[in-house]
This record gives sequence, C-alpha cells and structure tokens, in this order.
Amino acid sequence: MTSALYSHAPGGRAALPQQGRHPLPKPIDTGRVAELIGQLLAALGEDPTREGLAGTPARVAAFYDAFLSPDPSNATCFTETNLSGQLVVVGGMSLWSLCEHHMLPMNLQVAAGYLPRNEVVGLSKFGRIAQRHAGRLQVQERFTQQVAEEIANVIGSPDVAVAVRGTHLCMSMRGVRMEQARTDTVLDGGRFATDPVLSQQFLTLSTSQWKAA
Repeated sequence: MTSALYSHAPGGRAALPQQGRHPLPKPIDTGRVAELIGQLLAALGEDPTREGLAGTPARVAAFYDAFLSPDPSNATCFTETNLSGQLVVVGGMSLWSLCEHHMLPMNLQVAAGYLPRNEVVGLSKFGRIAQRHAGRLQVQERFTQQVAEEIANVIGSPDVAVAVRGTHLCMSMRGVRMEQARTDTVLDGGRFATDPVLSQQFLTLSTSQWKAA
C-alpha cells in the first residue's frame, strides 16, 4: 500500500499535493482507429475481412470512443449545517480503466472519504468523478491523485482521503502472470494526513469490502 507525501498548509494542516495536470485526450478519430485496427489484425496474420472480423475494427473504434470520452458533468453539493465531526466514506465503487503502458484493462476498487462542513456532496457524484478520471489511459497512482484533487476542489477543503485497489491485467495476463496480484494506493489530505486515528478509521471502513471480496 502506498501513500503520497504532503506539503503543509498554514496552521499545520496537510494540503493535497498539486501535481502537473494531465491533459484530457483529444476527440477520438473513430475512422482512423478502425483503419488502424484493421491493419493490426492483418499484421497479426488475420484476415480483417473474414466473417467474424469484418465488423471488428468499427466495434473497437466505437468502444474507444465511448470509453475515452469522460462525463463532463460537475458534482452537486447540498447545504447542510451542523455536520462537523462526521466522517463520510463512499466505497464499493468498481470501475475499469486502461493502463497507459500496455493499453490493457485494470479494474479499480475505489473508496473516498471526506469531512463535511456546511455542505455534503451528492453520493452518486463520487462515482462520476471516479469514472471521469478512469475513462482515459491511466496509471493507478495518478488516478488516485486526480480523484482526491477533484473531491477536494468540490468541497473546498483538503480533508479528503482516497483508497484504490487495482487488478492490472498487464501484470495478471502478461509478464509475471500473477493473477492474484493487487496494487493498493492511498492518499490522505488535510486532517487525514495529520490525525492517525481518523486515517485509520478511513482505512478500516474503505478496505473492509476489499477483504470481504
């Protein structure tokens, strides 16, 4: 399990590290993608015009177009007073991304926690935030960082923690081919980085579903 290092904001509160922004992908040229998939099939010794493969290039292009086009909708916050002191953890979020090193899928189990002040975030928005950053060529460490940063921006506070467990096909089906290998990343910001009890509470709640799976 890995965790990021944090700079400290005024008052001793740890702030989320701000990494260089990873640009969103440009619009997909589905015609060109289909053409290239056809060339790949031919290079693999296949006949891309044969029955069963004739529509494959277009289907693959359509998949990339849908998968790599993140939902741009923003998270919604609701005003709620007197909520200080609560820990909110949203877990059980399972989604797919593509490893940018081998372009193979990785399954990401995601849990996010935050400390509400005078607003709460619509629960479904955590899933949308995670899907938006998964819907591109990724690495798990950057994904964890981006999800935490966006949640922190939404709530206007660094009091955010994100835990991710990844199953990477680039490790399970190629290379060492270790099917049971899992990668955990944890990022603590604000009070989660300075309060070990709070951090442990988050980890206990967020990883309990992983152990049961």
